[in-house]
Amino acid sequence: MIKIRTAEKADCARIMELVYQLAVYEKAPEEVTVTQQEFEEAGFGEKPVWKAFVAEVNGVVEGFALYYIRFSTWKGCRMYLEDFFVTKEHRCRGIGKMLFDTIIREAREKGFNGIVWQVLEWNTPAINFYKKYTARFDGEWINVALEIAPETHDKALQ
Repeated sequence: MIKIRTAEKADCARIMELVYQLAVYEKAPEEVTVTQQEFEEAGFGEKPVWKAFVAEVNGVVEGFALYYIRFSTWKGCRMYLEDFFVTKEHRCRGIGKMLFDTIIREAREKGFNGIVWQVLEWNTPAINFYKKYTARFDGEWINVALEIAPETHDKALQ
């Protein structure tokens, strides 16, 4: 039995396990540095910044979709799908479609005018999945990130 529901604080440990599985799949497990406490606080603390849906199979969380609100000066409020993952053993059973359809429904209900996310260029199964939704792929933009540590931030301001 598959059940899609809103994530609860009690799901955080399992979601973090799945985040790590996703990082392994994406060949970057060393990039997962968030602590369990930080993750829980960011989702269920005083000022939550993310929301997630989980897919339960026979009472065990086997997938999740985690998003936050992104504001575009060109487009307005949009959903940013940070992570979307189903365990290897449960793929190709319709769980991903159920989760993704839930995300689309949530975006519509919240009045967002779009959903944006990233997919690795070599992740052909994911790319093919998104193509079924007629998602638009944009190869023009380059991803940029800046890690902020107290000493790095101070040097940049000098």
